[in-house]
Amino acid sequence: MNRRRFFATLVGGVAVGVAAPVRLLAEGVTKLKKPLTEWRTLLSPAAYDVLFEEATERPRSSVLNDEKRPGTFVCAACYLPLFNANAKYESGTGWPSFYEPIEGRLETKRDWKLILPRTEYHCARCEGHQGHLFGDGPAPTGQRYCNNGVALEFVPQGQSAPALRT
Repeated sequence: MNRRRFFATLVGGVAVGVAAPVRLLAEGVTKLKKPLTEWRTLLSPAAYDVLFEEATERPRSSVLNDEKRPGTFVCAACYLPLFNANAKYESGTGWPSFYEPIEGRLETKRDWKLILPRTEYHCARCEGHQGHLFGDGPAPTGQRYCNNGVALEFVPQGQSAPALRT
């Protein structure tokens, strides 16, 4: 195997299962554009850094890691529901992890920040950074949506979700 083929295999192996297609917005969901200065006034500094500066919170720092009740996880910025609690699982990574999002609620892009490509995903409505997608999740999808807890809020089943921000 020559170096070019080896490198292509290495990059391809890292990217297996992570080149998920960009999802379409769910019906009735429209993009929300706000200036970053406005987001900064609405969010905690930690949430702003993750959602709009693409930072990463420390592993095992989120109270949502231990959240096991039925409900919905919504974007902490615009309140769009992103994940059903039944898709959450313990990945052992220290971040809330899900094997599938609510259809049409996330978009993806390629992230080269760590040299090798990763797939970043963000809220389809406000474009707030949520985390990264990996191909090492459980059945039935084999996907791991590794989310920053500070980028989410949890709404327990039976409680009303907050109204979408405008």
